[in-house]
Amino acid sequence: MVRKQTVWRHFFSLGLAVIVALTAAGFSQEYNEAPALAEMVAAGELPPVAERIPLEPKLVNELPASLLSYEIGQYGGTLRTAVVSWRLADVFIGTNEPLINTAGLLGEEVTGNVLLGWEANEDQTEFTFFLREGMRWSDGEPVTTEAVRYAWEDVMTNEELTPLPVSWLRSGGSPTGELMTLEIIDDYTFKMTSAEPYGGFINPVLTLEGWNAYEYLLKPAHFLRQFHASYASEEDLARLIEEDGQVDDWIQLHQKRDCPRASNVNAIACMGNPKLHAWLLVSRTQEQAVYERNPYYWKVDAAGNQLPYIDSIVTTNVQDFEALGLKMISGEVDFAREALALNKMPLYRENEANGYIAGVYNMHITPTDVLINWATDDPVWRQVVWDLRFRQALAYAIDREEIIDSVYFGFAEPTSHGINEFDPDRANQLLDEMGLDQRDAAGFRLGPDGETFTMDFVVPNDLWDDLVPVTELVVEFFNDVGIKTTMQAVPDSLVMEQGRANEVEVTVINTQTPIWGMIPKLNWYWQIAPPWVDWWYSGGQTGEEPPEIMKEFFTNLFELYKVPVEEGPALAQEVLDEIGEKVIYILHIENVKQPLIYSQNLGNVPESADAIAIAVNHAWEQLFFRQ
Repeated sequence: MVRKQTVWRHFFSLGLAVIVALTAAGFSQEYNEAPALAEMVAAGELPPVAERIPLEPKLVNELPASLLSYEIGQYGGTLRTAVVSWRLADVFIGTNEPLINTAGLLGEEVTGNVLLGWEANEDQTEFTFFLREGMRWSDGEPVTTEAVRYAWEDVMTNEELTPLPVSWLRSGGSPTGELMTLEIIDDYTFKMTSAEPYGGFINPVLTLEGWNAYEYLLKPAHFLRQFHASYASEEDLARLIEEDGQVDDWIQLHQKRDCPRASNVNAIACMGNPKLHAWLLVSRTQEQAVYERNPYYWKVDAAGNQLPYIDSIVTTNVQDFEALGLKMISGEVDFAREALALNKMPLYRENEANGYIAGVYNMHITPTDVLINWATDDPVWRQVVWDLRFRQALAYAIDREEIIDSVYFGFAEPTSHGINEFDPDRANQLLDEMGLDQRDAAGFRLGPDGETFTMDFVVPNDLWDDLVPVTELVVEFFNDVGIKTTMQAVPDSLVMEQGRANEVEVTVINTQTPIWGMIPKLNWYWQIAPPWVDWWYSGGQTGEEPPEIMKEFFTNLFELYKVPVEEGPALAQEVLDEIGEKVIYILHIENVKQPLIYSQNLGNVPESADAIAIAVNHAWEQLFFRQ
């Protein structure tokens, strides 16, 4: 089946194309803009709004009509948010712009986003993409396929800047596959070819579900050339390196200023880079970040209003979750999702009189999976962990109902993939059968070496508020069946550092399981065996070769990217079943709800609990303050 997105640009002259495109999409032929921008136009500081947006702007549809009765909004206001860690800033999702859009994150409707559209051949190996003619970077420069050529030829395939290109730009999405090829057809059309079928390239890879921001394939070449040795003189580069004071050469300088990840929206080093986001970072300290509207943003509503409606965003960085909670319940936050947890829901609901609404929506991840590192350097650990009976015993030892009731207030269900029973007797039986039947004076089980076998959880204490309480319960459950278990709650940065160094035995963290039709990515699972994941991504050049059970899991995971999109969800469920049956890691709960706090004056927030909470983040340009 050929997947095709119709484009009108080639069928009409320039003026007629604008009229036909807008009329067909339900737009007004006249565009409106924020009053502050209109003043800048009148003062000669900006071109007219019709010259700042594409010939065919994106008609906003971030949430499906089944979940949101969209209102034409009003301009103005500042959206107040708060974070415990800049990694968790809601604005990261609120400004993220994937190349392709799936309304509501459900994958049921796939449309262009940054890209106007695409065509794919029958066997899903050739993908032709169309840019939005007239789209401009935030500094007013036009977006053309030069942005794609630069991203591909000068960055992605430049071995100095990119020694190992990302796996999702390899044929079939495989880390060992041939790099896809790029053909520039004209100023607004380009083609990418995969040597093997790559049905998932459009969705989920290029949509929000893939978490691959547009910045990987579209880069502001006119801005970045000043940092590239192929374009800038040695003298100019030397001056820029000296002015920066934190980089040693042009490679580090370019990498610092490139800012390809969507999360770079918070980075001071990326401030001033031309972007396609709705809001742009204009100031940032450790305590606060301020973002202001992009005057060249390329989305409009059905009345022809250029988005976003809201003028600016202010994000405050607070000390800890307690301070964050106090700020929220006092009505000082207009929108919060990323750092919220259900264990605080009663508190949120009790204080709604302070001007906000505390809603409960669907969560796009499984939030507290137990990931055991199969590949630590300890041979005794490996001998124990590799035994399926050990991993099954741990799964049986977890009382899911207690976790659901005490941490998630009933807003979750036991996993439907693999073991979902609480059976400590069965856990003890399996541990005895595998030879862990001897105990020390305190009653804890001895390992094969005759020493007390211990498990040490290392979990972040500054990411999500449910990680520590869930881990505390899991520690109790494992201790109850004789596995001596402890927990360290440390900053996320330390968990990442120790994990990458293969020093974390076991952790509790969220994973992108393939619910909502999303495909899980291997780099979400690096905690289960860092050296094996390194081996897989490097094609055997680094890391350690994994055993067959993990090779098979990795292979099945990447097979998801090759099949046609319509076959992906069913195959994803098979991968989930494999995770559960082999206990690759412990999926203990699913269908978890997530709190969302938002101002009572905020419009275009879905009331339906069937909405996915993070999809509301992704629809920030639709939000507006009722006056």
